[in-house]
Amino acid sequence: MLVLVAPGQGAQTPGFLTPWLELPGAADRLGAWSDAIGLDLAHYGTQADADAIRDTAVAQPLLVAAGLLSAAALGDIVPGAVAGHSVGEITAAAYAGVLDDTAALTLVRKRGLAMAEAAAITETGMSALLGGDPDVSVAHLEKLGLTPANMNGAGQIVAAGTMEQLAALNEDKPEGVRKVVPLKVAGAFHTHHMGPAVEKLAEAAKELVPADPTVAYVSNKDGRTVTTGTEVLERLVGQVANPVRWDLCMETFKELGVTALIEACPGGTLTGLAKRALPGVKTLALKTPDDLDAARELVAEHA
Repeated sequence: MLVLVAPGQGAQTPGFLTPWLELPGAADRLGAWSDAIGLDLAHYGTQADADAIRDTAVAQPLLVAAGLLSAAALGDIVPGAVAGHSVGEITAAAYAGVLDDTAALTLVRKRGLAMAEAAAITETGMSALLGGDPDVSVAHLEKLGLTPANMNGAGQIVAAGTMEQLAALNEDKPEGVRKVVPLKVAGAFHTHHMGPAVEKLAEAAKELVPADPTVAYVSNKDGRTVTTGTEVLERLVGQVANPVRWDLCMETFKELGVTALIEACPGGTLTGLAKRALPGVKTLALKTPDDLDAARELVAEHA
């Protein structure tokens, strides 16, 4: 059984879309999406520097576009399940047929703008904690006023809060944590700091008519499989201010009997977590089109 997953913000790097636009039809698709959302995705995916693509309003639609392009390059595949980390859930909603590509890009554009506005109210950020006991780390974060915004499993938690709180974390790590790594994001996503963005996204969602998922859609709110398009959309709205439970998603993958996992472009983060948390599951990250042949072999064996 194959699961197709999409990464979240922070996975983008300058120029990462360049080789993908050489594939037949890719540039035209990206151009149409750019026109639909009023953002030059090709420029940001091929020419913009790291600071430009760190902007939340840019990074989020860029990541969804990359996830859609790379998955489409695999051909007409039917995975056993789909899931996404943070903004990757919108990509996964498109994989599952809940939203068409243009609707997914339109929603994520509004999501990125709303979260950028919310992030501008207070200077906030996120840092990954590597190692340590989850219960000990969560208690320590709460003592510092931080939120465990991403429970990623495989010994990784992402803390979110004000820059002062994150500075305090650097000086006072939880027992057993090897390293605290600042993330390339522009705010404390999946915390109460994103409350204003939830309201704007709820308004945007009213304009959409979601379909029910055609494959198992695993929600990162609680790792549960969601069966109606209406609930998927509701969860996409609420998750901007709720913690991401990727650890529970991986538990559900186990229960579903997943044997292989492919991570869409710009892959790497989620396959790294899966290698540690899902022993025996074959993993592959779509980083460039050079990975497509190996991915197709994996699809043939497991989809």
